[in-house]
Formats: sequence, C-alpha cells, structure tokens
Amino acid sequence: MPLDLVGTSFQMQVWKSLDQVQFAATRSYAEQASSIGRPSASRAVGAANSKNPVSIILPCHRIIASGGSLGGFSGGIENKVWLLKHEQAVAVLRMG
Repeated sequence: MPLDLVGTSFQMQVWKSLDQVQFAATRSYAEQASSIGRPSASRAVGAANSKNPVSIILPCHRIIASGGSLGGFSGGIENKVWLLKHEQAVAVLRMG
C-alpha cells in the first residue's frame, strides 16, 4: 500500500522499520534502534513511534520495552494490549 508519510528523516526511517516486525511478533525499542543502525537511540525511536501517523498499517504497537513491559502507545495502552492479544490469537488460529 503506498503511503504518503510526512516526518523528519529519522522518523521516516523508524516508521519504515516497523514494517519489518512480523505479525504477532514484538521487538524492543532497543532492537528497533539497532535495526536502523542507531543502537543508542531507543528513546528517540520511542518518540518517533509516538508520532506514527498510521499506527495500524505500520504497527508500532508491536514495539515494547526491553524488559518486556509494554511501554507507551499513542492509541492508548489498553488498545496496545488488545492489538497484541488479537494478533497472538489470530496467529494461533492460523497454526491450526
């Protein structure tokens, strides 16, 4: 799906990397920062994710804190929890 994203070059890099996180999987902010070649930028990655204008299409809800806590979500933490649980349930159904 073509997207017309508007943001800083760093935000664009962060947002585009979200597309690499597989359905029903999670990645930490630190892992996302490393994936874009900025291993010390996990806080900046979190800030960029919070500005994601298409958070369902580019799934920032799949990014969690390194310790496993959920961190934040601009759509509300209860929605982040729901989305993660929903993806896990769908993944289980797909496995048969």
